[in-house]
Amino acid sequence: MQKTSFKFYWEDTLIEMLPSRALFLPQTKELLICDVHLGKAEYFQQNGIPLTNNSDENNFTRIESIVRKYSPEKLIILGDLFHSKYSISKTLQKRVEDLPEQLKTNVELVLGNHDVGCNIKNIKIFDIRKNKNITFSHEPLNLADNKSLNICGHYHPKLYLKNNGDKLSLRCFAMDTKKNNLYLPAFGDLTGGYLCKKSFKKWAIISEEEIIEI
Repeated sequence: MQKTSFKFYWEDTLIEMLPSRALFLPQTKELLICDVHLGKAEYFQQNGIPLTNNSDENNFTRIESIVRKYSPEKLIILGDLFHSKYSISKTLQKRVEDLPEQLKTNVELVLGNHDVGCNIKNIKIFDIRKNKNITFSHEPLNLADNKSLNICGHYHPKLYLKNNGDKLSLRCFAMDTKKNNLYLPAFGDLTGGYLCKKSFKKWAIISEEEIIEI
């Protein structure tokens, strides 16, 4: 059944998966996204591949939209906010550094592998961040405590839906129930994806307004 979001509890923490490729924790008012990959078009342009820069503008617009809708006290980006330190223009850097003021909320970045060497102001930087029984990271962790949930990015999960010979590729949330890793879909428009393992529990993003449990 299609829904506008999916909610579940991890012990006493309510978690809401949104079709806008974001995760919301209502009790702490934390909004999570990952793998935006700002500046990716510029990076490809520098390497001779002509791509338009519209993806960054669309990513900013979508961030602003979900922040307006959920009014979080904190926006947490789980890594790969940027695609490369070599493709950050002064305009892009200022746009990112102005986000807390523009969004009227705190912004934090859990560093991803693509963020290495990207120096920005006004945003708190973490390697790993913990909140009660949840650990936020970019790459998945192997936590010894089986009561802890690891919410992470990096994987860019996707799945295929097949019908009468047709195949549709969709972004998704994915849960590795054996390791307690919850993977967020890549937020950025100009990102690829990796097919989920069959053992993962999955929630497919049908549109910006609909999500379906698989």
